[in-house]
Amino acid sequence: MPENIHKIIIGVDTHKDFHHVAVITTLGAAVADRRFPATQAGYGEMLDWVAGHGQVLRAGVEGTGSYGAGLTKRFRVAGIEVVDVIAPDKQERRLRGKTDKIDAYSAARAVLAQRATTVPKTREGHVEAIRVLHTTKRLVIKQSTETMNQLKGLLVSAPDTLREKLAGLTGKPLSRACTGLRALKTDDLVTQHSKTALKALGNRHLALQAEAAALLKDYEALVKDYAPELLAVHGVGPDVAAALLTVTGENVDRITSESALAHLCGAAPIPASSGKTNRNRLNRGGNRQGNAALHRIIVSRLKGHQATKDYMTKSLARGKSKREAMRLLKRYVCREIHPILIKIQQRHQTLQQAA
Repeated sequence: MPENIHKIIIGVDTHKDFHHVAVITTLGAAVADRRFPATQAGYGEMLDWVAGHGQVLRAGVEGTGSYGAGLTKRFRVAGIEVVDVIAPDKQERRLRGKTDKIDAYSAARAVLAQRATTVPKTREGHVEAIRVLHTTKRLVIKQSTETMNQLKGLLVSAPDTLREKLAGLTGKPLSRACTGLRALKTDDLVTQHSKTALKALGNRHLALQAEAAALLKDYEALVKDYAPELLAVHGVGPDVAAALLTVTGENVDRITSESALAHLCGAAPIPASSGKTNRNRLNRGGNRQGNAALHRIIVSRLKGHQATKDYMTKSLARGKSKREAMRLLKRYVCREIHPILIKIQQRHQTLQQAA
């Protein structure tokens, strides 16, 4: 009994400005809870306070990739095993209510009951740098597309002289043409200000395109340096490789098998059996960016990879739809890529140890 009392599990409900931590025994009994600032000093106070209640076996942290990223790193430095905990489901919240204290205790008990077992990604090194650049580039591309849509929408109702002058142009040529628009004395009020708006949107679109190209160049160099083995896979370019590395993280060994990778990317079927019904259903969960990366690999291979084209032909002959065949191909890609990701991690671990 004394052994159980001195060994504890903690759960943390994370927020932007503060974190609420709860302590339970290995028997699930509540011990104490408290709020700490989400700062380096606050993390130190939390560790000192927790240590006063016993030996920490594991820590369940909500949002290890967002508000809890800094705390997760601090726990790891302190030698505490961290488990990523998702927020309680809606049914549980309807029954028990919602407070930071309740969520913190729920996180701790999820770890104790082994409902939460996910090892969070490490956020140091090449992969984190690739993630930051790749995520930002996706945002910039989205803004660029929105800007072009605004520009084209403005042209629909623009004066006839402007529409005729810019007819047939799209993308960068349209943006460049808009940046060259100049107000003339003969222009009416609407034409004059339409030119001003089109010029502003054209300049913004070109600037965003330049930013996206610079970001792509930066993370392309990082990917080539960190994961050349991944780039050697048919259908995997720098953008797809960056997406896959972002999904899996630097500590790929937390993904214990190719099946786990398939589940992470939403490419593995989910059991949906009941009674006499025995079937699987499509996994609509998982990381959608990872799933999209697998999809792009398959689309590329269907154009120039004979084994993939043959598999698609056989699948269609067996009565499967093209979409179903592509789901099966995604599973095969996971089987091919997982050992490569493990090899990349092991190589970098060896280099770090040698250094």
